[in-house]
Amino acid sequence: MSQTQRTSDEEWATQDTYGVRFEWGPEGARRLTAGGDVACLVVVDVLSFTTAVSVAMDAGTTVFPYAWRDESAVAFAAERGAELAVGRRAMSPTSPWSLSPAALRRAPFTPRLVLPSPNGSAIAAAAGASGAVVVAGCLRNAAAVGSWLAEQGYGTPDRPVAVIAAGERWADGSLRPALEDLLGAGAIVSAIRGAKLSPEASVAAAAYTSCPDVASAVADCASGRELRAYGFAEDVSVAVELEASEGVPVLVDGAFFSPTAPLPETGAPPRTTSAKPE
Repeated sequence: MSQTQRTSDEEWATQDTYGVRFEWGPEGARRLTAGGDVACLVVVDVLSFTTAVSVAMDAGTTVFPYAWRDESAVAFAAERGAELAVGRRAMSPTSPWSLSPAALRRAPFTPRLVLPSPNGSAIAAAAGASGAVVVAGCLRNAAAVGSWLAEQGYGTPDRPVAVIAAGERWADGSLRPALEDLLGAGAIVSAIRGAKLSPEASVAAAAYTSCPDVASAVADCASGRELRAYGFAEDVSVAVELEASEGVPVLVDGAFFSPTAPLPETGAPPRTTSAKPE
């Protein structure tokens, strides 16, 4: 869809003319990519999808995002010869992989993993069809992601980046903006040096750079308290390992891999991520 074909209610929402843009959730991602000019979309789901992706990729695992953990996910994993991550509380000796980054570190190595999540994973899976390059960002790899984006020439008005804070869900299914994702997005935005930021992206970056103690803020925010209350405090600790990873997970043919590592066997011909997306 060309810019002139955008509907009037979407045109004002695209933050066009800016090299780095920021929005919330699946609808925010859809709005920013509606015009077809976004070259790269960075998904940020600190607790816990994109943190889990970074941990898995650091171990050499190829990760397939999937929106739902249901029977269709079982078939999706089987078609790709991958293990299927289960819910945190459903882990067992035969199914030791889950959305928990801490559990992924302890689990046996698997080369291919389907990681369902209704927030970050759903956004990544949907964005993969938009034509934009999709990257998984978090607090563990924010500096690496920002540097890689700049090196690839993203973050200019000609090749804009949309940074999407996934957020969480209230019980009624509506979006709950999540502090940890705001901070993760801000960390990535602030690491894209010299870019022209939209007002939304500027405020996200300021939230991160002005936070006196990011780790404490994430641990004591609503999402951090929720995980700790359910017995998953270790997942919060992994999520706030600031700049612990140099990996940049890039979505290629439906799976996240590192652009500096050999291409995984995803069932489709490999393609480069350094050129401008089609």
